[in-house]
Amino acid sequence: MTYLHFKALHIIFVVSWFAGLFYMPRLLVYHTEAQNKAEAIKEALSAEFRKMEKLLWNAIMVPAMWLTLITGATMIYLTPGWLSQGWMHMKLTFVLGLVGYHFFTRKLILEIQKGQFRFSSMQLRLWNEVATIFLFSIVFLVVLKNSVDWIWGVLGLIAFAVIIMSAVKIVKKIRENK
Repeated sequence: MTYLHFKALHIIFVVSWFAGLFYMPRLLVYHTEAQNKAEAIKEALSAEFRKMEKLLWNAIMVPAMWLTLITGATMIYLTPGWLSQGWMHMKLTFVLGLVGYHFFTRKLILEIQKGQFRFSSMQLRLWNEVATIFLFSIVFLVVLKNSVDWIWGVLGLIAFAVIIMSAVKIVKKIRENK
């Protein structure tokens, strides 16, 4: 297999991993919100969410993470000169942060499955956005191969998020007033 084969596989595994990283916190939001339902509904929803969380974690997130890391390491092995470039150091730092995010999300899953809901659904919604910041940072670093330009991408994302969140709050207030 050539470098390009590993690159194609790496992109596929990254997309799969991020699909799980985006969906799992959303499941945790729904699982948390289900605790406010009537007892029978709460139990049925919680059982379903536990099943979905377990399947997503074991069938998609863990294999995709490992395959992403293995194909990424293989590309570095095939192109060792990248390790002397600053953008690669930053990218690897963000990847380490993303792995930390992955395993902290696992910690949240285990707590919620035990009935420990230490974060509100709003806090979990914010947690869900952390993966987006990692995604923007890593993609800008890889595409631009510059240790500084990723900052503009993340700042643009944050500005966009603030505008969207403000619009959502304004619409929510308008609906409440009617």
